[in-house]
Amino acid sequence: MTKMKYHNPVLLKETVDGLNIKEDGVYVDVTFGGGGHSKEILSRLGAKGKLFAFDQDSDALENAIDDDRFVLIHENFRYVKRFLRFHGVREVDGVLADFGVSSHQFDVAERGFSTRFEASLDMRMNQESSLSAFNVVNEYEEGSLKQVFSQYGELRAAPAMARLIVEFREFEKIVTSTQLKQVLKKFLPPRHENKVLAQIYQAIRIEVNQEIEVLKDFLLQMPEILNPKGRLSFISYHSLEDRLVKRFIRNGMFEGEPERDIFGNFEVPLKKVNSLIVPSKEEVKVNNRARSAKLRVAEKL
Repeated sequence: MTKMKYHNPVLLKETVDGLNIKEDGVYVDVTFGGGGHSKEILSRLGAKGKLFAFDQDSDALENAIDDDRFVLIHENFRYVKRFLRFHGVREVDGVLADFGVSSHQFDVAERGFSTRFEASLDMRMNQESSLSAFNVVNEYEEGSLKQVFSQYGELRAAPAMARLIVEFREFEKIVTSTQLKQVLKKFLPPRHENKVLAQIYQAIRIEVNQEIEVLKDFLLQMPEILNPKGRLSFISYHSLEDRLVKRFIRNGMFEGEPERDIFGNFEVPLKKVNSLIVPSKEEVKVNNRARSAKLRVAEKL
């Protein structure tokens, strides 16, 4: 079977360094993709080490690594605790995640993730999912569409965009990326067309894949499955993800502040390790996808 081509992982060394790998440790790569991060983890593990990887995308299964220390689980990482326990694992020494869309998913036109290609409205990371971009664009009522564009795309014109889509689809279904672009053409000024299109696509993609809810479910499981001194090493690509990761590391919750004692102190399950890490100019030149990446590392107390 021919393996799918994936680009080099973003912040490869820095992300794996963040795990502070022990040779006999147990680790999890919840966004396997092309296997780049997993291969680097395995290269640092000894004979008794173990690596579990997750990916809901069937294409990623073609990159499975032939190694007795490696197990690839074809599931969404929101179920990480459940499937680790199925394999007899209750606690691990580190978890790596490279959130967002893989380079491969962007580069395969028919998946519908990229603004570069003419494609059917799809955007499903799990190709067996029943909800696609077509459903969101053609079946969501105006208020729901407005919320998707506003909340996940941070688009000021969200109300007008939603209204225009609903008006257009009364006469014709919006089936392709080109049609969607034509419908929203008035909101795509020439100098900023790619930026606004990227925000529109991001909003729809997050809704299709329930990315924010998945991320919250996933983060809440981390304190329970990490060993003491276990590490998290997470790469985010947009402010919505990064904000959740940052707040959870700092406060152990996504909104508000934890309860403080009479001295003003509060307990949280994690502590940050080092400062925010971003790619070098050299890496961005080689891999444009890296330009918006932010790496945060945390350790369980």
